[in-house]
Amino acid sequence: MKLRMALFLLMSTILVYVLYPYSPLPSNIEIDKLVVDKSERKLMVYSNGKSVKSFPISLGENPIGHKHMEGDEKTPEGIYSIHDKMGLGESGYYKNLGISYPSSTDKALAKKKGINPGGEIKIHGIKNGLGFIGKLHRWKDWTNGCIALTNEEIDDLYKHVQIGTPIEIRP
Repeated sequence: MKLRMALFLLMSTILVYVLYPYSPLPSNIEIDKLVVDKSERKLMVYSNGKSVKSFPISLGENPIGHKHMEGDEKTPEGIYSIHDKMGLGESGYYKNLGISYPSSTDKALAKKKGINPGGEIKIHGIKNGLGFIGKLHRWKDWTNGCIALTNEEIDDLYKHVQIGTPIEIRP
């Protein structure tokens, strides 16, 4: 009986977590900066210098430390900008915002070491066809170095973030 009650409570908690409604950004907001705190697994959105929203995120499978080379599954650290936007059907993942990694400094360090710094780092939704996973994707770091949100969250961010928006990625 205790096991049944424990299972019921666990399933109820998961159901509430998955079904809890998303609260979107205000429709008229202008985003002037994004900040990622890798250790906290959060992406913070700033407007007029003030934090207006925080998103829980998933990172690369090997998230500790700065990205140095292609395939290390690390999320880069430093100051970059959003340099492109891809809509539905333009990549293997739901909509995404491209991050300007590697910087000239990242490229110079990689060249000095004789390695490829990698690239194509994005803030993106869930892999196409797997959107039903939704918030459950946060239970594990699973990207190849990107920053992952739910599809609903990236939809919201995609609408409000302009190309050129600065993004700071902290350890």
